[in-house]
This record gives sequence, structure tokens and C-alpha cells, in this order.
Amino acid sequence: MSIFDRLHYFEKWFILGAIVGVVAGLAATTFYELLHLMEFIFLFKFIGMSYPRPLGEGGTLSFVFNKGHYYLIPFSIAIGGAISGFIVYTFAPEAEGHGTDAAIRAYHDYQGKMRWVVVPVKVIASAVTIGSGGSAGREGPTAQFSAGIGSLLGDLFKLSPEDRRRMVAIGIGAGIGTIFKTPIGGALLAAEILYRRDLEPELIYPGLVASAIGYVIFGSFFGFTPVFGYYLGTFSPFRLPMYAVLGLVSGVMAILYVKSFYGVQYVFKRLKISNYFKPVIGGLIMGAIALVAPEVIGTGYGWINLTEYAKFNAFYSPVLPLIVLLVSLPFLKILATSFSIGSGGSGGVYAPGLVIGATLGADIGLLFHYLFPQVAPAIAPFVIIGMAAFFGAAGKVPLSVIVMVTEMTGSLQILPGAMIAVAISYLVSGNYTIYRAQVPTRRDSPAHKMEYETPVMKVLKVKDAKLLDIRVKIHDKVETALSKMTENNFMSLPVTDDNDNFVGAVFLRDLEKADRKDTVARYVIKGVPYVKLDSSFEDCWEIMARLRSRWVCVVDGEKYIGVLPIDNLLQAYEKTVRNVS
Repeated sequence: MSIFDRLHYFEKWFILGAIVGVVAGLAATTFYELLHLMEFIFLFKFIGMSYPRPLGEGGTLSFVFNKGHYYLIPFSIAIGGAISGFIVYTFAPEAEGHGTDAAIRAYHDYQGKMRWVVVPVKVIASAVTIGSGGSAGREGPTAQFSAGIGSLLGDLFKLSPEDRRRMVAIGIGAGIGTIFKTPIGGALLAAEILYRRDLEPELIYPGLVASAIGYVIFGSFFGFTPVFGYYLGTFSPFRLPMYAVLGLVSGVMAILYVKSFYGVQYVFKRLKISNYFKPVIGGLIMGAIALVAPEVIGTGYGWINLTEYAKFNAFYSPVLPLIVLLVSLPFLKILATSFSIGSGGSGGVYAPGLVIGATLGADIGLLFHYLFPQVAPAIAPFVIIGMAAFFGAAGKVPLSVIVMVTEMTGSLQILPGAMIAVAISYLVSGNYTIYRAQVPTRRDSPAHKMEYETPVMKVLKVKDAKLLDIRVKIHDKVETALSKMTENNFMSLPVTDDNDNFVGAVFLRDLEKADRKDTVARYVIKGVPYVKLDSSFEDCWEIMARLRSRWVCVVDGEKYIGVLPIDNLLQAYEKTVRNVS
């Protein structure tokens, strides 16, 4: 038994949420520093290129691209793939791909159990994959890091399987919320990311505690400015139809993202070569895409900011004109991410989704700007809403992604437009999700199997059935009792006193030997079990089986209410089963 089992729910989960929050803050800080070290080694030293940072991480809108030794990009990403593949497939093969999915699967299928070795393997492999130029996000590794430690703490504290699952889920939300500096969105994400169309409401409270503490720790090191700075735009209801169009296109693109990612993954799974070489091949292909558009490298946060403020002079492609580059970027980022992670590399799919959504929003925004310049004077709202609309559909996290993108941009002005766009994109994308470990609803999760497979007999209550008034009073004659037994085909009857209080029961075996003129009072057996209106059918069945009776007495306080005959019980049961079927 855990020491936490002695605490009330809110006390327990305030403490455990705080512990997970500390873990998430330290996990995000550790990974952030390691990632920047890998970027320094591969991108800045080996290739010698420049790489934009978002405003909330020291970036500037005056960024100038320096291509350095441009031809080395594919080699850098391939080397990163080789190192990542060696680490993953040698020590923890389950750390391949995007870590969030592995943590979701642990919640549903493995009672929240995760191997401890996955934690360091995922962190190092992802830092190398992204730092060398691979197209992936840092949220997946942070989520798996935090969830993995949450699982280990669950074992350390001797928590129940249910509570260990919660520790894992809270770790997912807190890890992502911390690395994105979105504590409210992270708390909601913990409850939402497990399902395609459902929530775990009991995770919101501990998620709030964990995300807030993780955010404070991470922000203490790297500042509390939103990742993409503060957007101070205005809302116009005339743009709502435009945002609806953006939502429609985002939903279609979300399907393309999912199909492309898992299509590439399927091809690499079937390749008859060693797993160690697959991330190298994926890295070379992704590197070739980066030669066409270096904007697909890494997490891409800095490019989102430059896109938001239309700083297109910073964009670079040796072969594509600017307008063609802008139109191509959503598709190129999808391919780059698919080959980076789908080939066996390690990293998250959330951040690439934000880049895809941002560039898609920019394309739609530019179109409407040229068609209706007075209504759409800037593309920034489209970029921000595009992020929410695209990944709200692709990740099946509409509620949390709206809040997270709002927190990342520091703007409440985009909320109405984002809500419309996300609702449409979520509808259009159907059941397609980038997180394949998600299940549709709580009913479909093995974590809730017992909860939703409760036998009907436990669900139905006595008050759901028809009760009958069949009894004898304590001063009635034996012959009266025998007559009622014959009439109702009972071998016993409940007995009440003159105030309708339940006294006990009389049995045929006793009355058959009695004088017919006696009162039943001499033959009453007291202490006979009974049920109440809120008792289940299973309780009734157990009493009937124990007494070998065709009825059970229903009592309220001490007052006799009636009897529930077995025929009425079975009739109510069969009716319920037919309705469910």
C-alpha cells in the first residue's frame, strides 16, 4: 500500500502533480540544453549555416540566412541518423519514432509501465536527430522523458496501476506544456491526447499543478516570454469565412500528413536491411529535401516567427522562386518529417505540425490578402490559426491546441477564428490521427475495461424492476400463509408487523407441520437478508441463491416496500439487454 493512498484525492494529486512538474521542468531544461549543444556541433560548426530562433528564445526578425557549407546538410542529417539509430536500436528500440505515441500506448496497454532505459535513450537520440538537422519536434522526447520518470516514480511510490497511468499521462502534458511554455494547454493536453474524441477529466487538476511548476522551472532558466513573442493583432468578424476555408484546407492537409508519415514508415519497416541503416537513408532523403528548402531543417520555430511577420526576405532556396517556395513548404515539411522520423529517427511530430500549419496559414493568408486587402491586411492571424487548425486535426487535440497556440503567441484575439477553423479541420480530418496509440473513447481503452464491462446485473437497481405486495402479517393464520404460497408458487413469504415493518420470513417446510389455526408469529425466522431500492440485481440474485428463494424482500429503513420476484428481475434484465444490443 502506498503512503499516498491515505490521502484524499486532491491532497494526493497536488503532491504527485507537483513532483511530476519538477520532473517536467528539469526534463525540458536538460533536453533544451542538449539540443542546443547538438545544433551548435552539427549546424553551426560542421555545416556553418545560420538558423533562426523564435522571439521567445532570443530570436530576431532581422535574421539573415547564411548557408555556410550548404552541400554538407544531407551528410549532417545522415550522420545524426546513424548515431540516433545506433543508440535506439542497441538499447531501447521502442524509443524510435515520436515518443508521445509510446507514452500514450503505455497508458492504455501497459498499465503505465515504461522501461527506465527509454528515458536517456530517447533524450540523447532525439537531441542528435534534431540537432543534426532532422525535421522533428522537441516536445515528443520531453513528453516521453517526463512520462517515463512518472512511471518510475509510480513504481517507487508503490502506486496502483491506475495511479501509475495517471502519472504517465500527467507527464505527457506537463512535458509538452513546459517545453512550449504553455502550462494551461499542457494540463488540458494531458486529458485530451489519450483519445480521439474523449477526455480524462480527472487528469486536469494534477495536470494544472504539474504544468505550472514545470513552466516556472523552465522559465526561470530561459525566460517567460511566449515562444513566438506577443502578437497584438485585432479581431475582425469579416475574416471568419476566411478562417473557415483555412480550417477546411487544414483538415485535408492533416489527412495528407498522417498518410504520408505512416506510408513512409510502412515502407521503411518492410525494407530488408538492418534497422541501424534505415535512419541514415531517411536522413539522406530528408537532407536532399533540405537542399531545396533549408526551412524544413530542425524544429522550425524561428521560421514560424519570420512567416508570421512576413519576413520573406530571410527565406532561401537555391532552385525555387519565393512564391513557389512558400506554396511548397507545407508539403516539403510533411515529407521531411516523414523521412526523418518515419525511417526510425527520434523526435516529436507536434512541432513539425505547427510549422506545416503556419506555412499553410501563410499561403491562405497571402491569397486572401491579395483578393481582399482591406479585410485581410496581414497574414499573421492566418499563420497563428493555421497552426491550431492543422494540428488540432492531425493530433486530435482541438481544445488543448487552441489554448497552447494562444499561449505561444500571447494573443487572445485569434480565439474566435481559431475555434471556427479547428472545429472544421477536426470534422474534415475524420478519424485520421498522427498518434496511432490513441483510442476513440474511454470505453475503448484497456485502462477502463473493467469500468465499462461491468455486468448488467451490477448496473440495474431494484427500483428499475416492478415490485409486488406479497406478504403475510405476523398475526395472520398459517392457512392464510399456505394459501398465498400456493397462489404465487413461493416456498416462503415475508412477514411484517402491524406497522408494516419487515420482521422476517416464514417457510413452507415449517408451516406444513403446523396447526392451520395457529398464527405465523410462532414460525417467523428473523434476520432474513433483504435489499433496498438502490441495491443491484446482483445483490438480489445472491440473496435468492443463498435462501433458495424465488423472491427477495425490499425494505426502506425498517418499512416493508414489497418483494422482487425472480420473474420480474429477469424481465427487467432481458429488457435492458435488448435495448443495449
